Amino acid sequence: MTRSKAKRIFRWLVLIGVIIGLTPGTWIRSPIPEANYDQILTLTPLVVPDSNIGEVEVTGVWHLTSPNSLFGSYSSLLIDDDGRFLSASDAGQLLRFPKPGADGDIRIETFAGRTVRRKKYIDIESLTRDPDTGQIWVGFEGSNTIERFDAVLTDSKRAEPPQMEDWSSNSGPESMARLADGRFIVVSEGYNDWGGVGFPGLLFPSDPVEGAEALEFTFKPPSGYRPVDMVQIPDGRVLILVRAVHFAPLPYFTAKIVLADPAAIAEDTVWSGDVIGAIAPPMPSDNMEGLTFEENPDGSLTLWVISDDNGAGFLQRTLLMRLRWDPAPPTEKAPGNTERLSKP
Repeated sequence: MTRSKAKRIFRWLVLIGVIIGLTPGTWIRSPIPEANYDQILTLTPLVVPDSNIGEVEVTGVWHLTSPNSLFGSYSSLLIDDDGRFLSASDAGQLLRFPKPGADGDIRIETFAGRTVRRKKYIDIESLTRDPDTGQIWVGFEGSNTIERFDAVLTDSKRAEPPQMEDWSSNSGPESMARLADGRFIVVSEGYNDWGGVGFPGLLFPSDPVEGAEALEFTFKPPSGYRPVDMVQIPDGRVLILVRAVHFAPLPYFTAKIVLADPAAIAEDTVWSGDVIGAIAPPMPSDNMEGLTFEENPDGSLTLWVISDDNGAGFLQRTLLMRLRWDPAPPTEKAPGNTERLSKP
C-alpha cells in the first residue's frame, strides 16, 4: 500500500467516525473505565495564536479534563450568583466550577440528582436563568420538554409545548433564552420542513411552562451553521452561538457568534443577525455549544463558550473559551418603528 493511499484511508476512517458521532441519536463513546466520582477538574491553558476573531478578542482558552466518570458532553452554560459556572450535558450531568484562577468548589454529578438514564429524558441542550429569582429553565431535546427548576434544583415543573411537538427528537429546544421582560425565545436545531430556509423558533410572551402560546418565526443563521445556544445581553439584544462541522481535508468544527435583536421577531417571518466573531482553526476549537457572559465595569462584556466533546474523548475535547467584546449601541430601526429596536 502506498503512503498516499494509506493517508486517504486514514482520513476516511476519521471522517466516518466524526459523522457517526454527530449523527442524531448515535454516539461514539470512549471505552468505559471503572466508575470514578472524584471531584477533580483540571484546566490547562492553551496557546492562542491570534486573539482577534472579528469584533471579539480571545483572552483565554482552557482544556478541561477530569477522571470523573460523569464528566463531559456539555451543551449549555450559565453563571450563578456566586460567579461559578453551571453547565449541563446531553447525558443528564451537571458541572459546577469556578472561573480559571478563582477558588471554589467543583461539583460533577447528575443533574438535579436524577437517576433516570434513558437519553430521551436526560438530553439537556439548553439552560436559561432568571437573575432575580435564581430559577433555571432547562430544554430537553429528546422529549421537546421545558422544565423550570428553583435556584437549588429541587422543586420543578415541566411542560411539553404543543408548538414543539413536531420538532425532531434529536433537534429540539437547542437554544433558549429568557428575556429581561419575561418573554422566552426557543429555537430548534432542525431545519424547517418547508424549503430548509432556516430553523423553527418560538417567542413565548411569558413562561412556557405555564402554558403560554408562542409566536412562530424562522431563525436564519449564516449558511452551513446551526444554532446551539443564545443569551440576552444588557442592552436587550441577543447573542446566538452557531456551529458548523466541516469534512475536508479532515473533520473539524467552527463556530460563529451572531448578534440579533428580538424586537425584529414577527409572526411567520425570518429573523437573522450579524456575525461579531468567528472561532476557527488555527484557534483552538471544537464542538462549541454553550454560551454565557458577564458585564464589565467599562461596559464591555466577557463572553464564555464551552464545547461538547460528545463523550468521544479520543477525538474531541472539552474547551472553555473566554472572549472580550465591546457592544456598540444598537441603532437599527424595526420597520415602522421610530424607536431603537430593543430596550434594556
